[in-house]
Amino acid sequence: MIHDPELFTVADDEVVVTFRTDDDTAVTTRVGSHEVTTSGPYHYALISGLEPSTPYSLAVEGACNSELLPQEFTTLKRPSGKRLAMFTTVNDVHFGETECGRLGDGEQMGPIFGATNGDEPYPEIMNRAVIDDMAALAPDVVLVKGDLTDRGSEQEYEMFLDAYGVLGDAMHHVRGNHDAMITETIASDRAPFLVRLTGVVLAVLDTVRPGTDKGRIDSAQLLWLEEVARESTDPVLVFGHHHPWDPSDPVRNERYFGINPDDSEALCAVIKRSESIMGYFAGHTHRNQVRRFPTARNVPIVEVACVKDYPGAFAEYRIYEGGYTQLVRRASSPAALAWTEQTRQMFAGLYRDYALGSMADRCFAHGF
Repeated sequence: MIHDPELFTVADDEVVVTFRTDDDTAVTTRVGSHEVTTSGPYHYALISGLEPSTPYSLAVEGACNSELLPQEFTTLKRPSGKRLAMFTTVNDVHFGETECGRLGDGEQMGPIFGATNGDEPYPEIMNRAVIDDMAALAPDVVLVKGDLTDRGSEQEYEMFLDAYGVLGDAMHHVRGNHDAMITETIASDRAPFLVRLTGVVLAVLDTVRPGTDKGRIDSAQLLWLEEVARESTDPVLVFGHHHPWDPSDPVRNERYFGINPDDSEALCAVIKRSESIMGYFAGHTHRNQVRRFPTARNVPIVEVACVKDYPGAFAEYRIYEGGYTQLVRRASSPAALAWTEQTRQMFAGLYRDYALGSMADRCFAHGF
């Protein structure tokens, strides 16, 4: 029997379908005239060799089509010009965490998941899988967008550095709120900073307000960002741990979970004035979502789901002369798929719909 089949990633030239079976059954996935056979119980079907902007039929042997497994889909449009660079991002890796599914103190929706019977800690399983998947893609840069640790201890930070250090000089990181709960020293002197690639500039901000899960961007960083954007001859992509508040929201919530309203409006104003800025990319929320604000020129305002549990995500960005594509991918190892298939059930079974997002939230193309 096929369980939870999902068309997870759609690129301009490939797609990924994931699902599980009750045993090691071999199952064939067909995309147009292309097909691949995978063996269970955890299936990661990668079908390549597709054409951009092309409709394809989709079928998984023994599975019914659904909203998450459509009968037909269309590959992404490929931005114009030659491909110039490729980089990946991850966020919310949470080294040191021992349980997931809790919403602070008090009554819980359940179920709660953690390592049992001496099993390897799940953050180590998930991060190793994602690091291996990213390394196989050979990105020019890997950017880790915060929540490197669970409690913000130096020991957990060392665990992060040991794991991601295998990526060498390609790896860059910035802190998240979890990293500044008991000390302000972890990765506190890194941002703002720039990473320059062929055809694009990555501008990384520190959005942390130490001691709280709320976010902010101080005026000095916004002035720095505007100067970077004004001087850059290449498109600029902006990154931070926290997501901005929507300036069109009629309720001005000063305790907003992301960047506070004043700083969010100031960020949007910088984007509006800066034609070179082509998107803002965050983590923090553990979900895939894309919003577009008229006050920020309707560029993508992106959140990418976490590494540590369902769906076990990282994002790939392909840079072309005429634009870029975002592809949210899922950790492919059997151990990672086994853990994420469990944790999709968190929060009374509501977590999958929250974290997964729509296909347009995970995979899109944006022109320069």
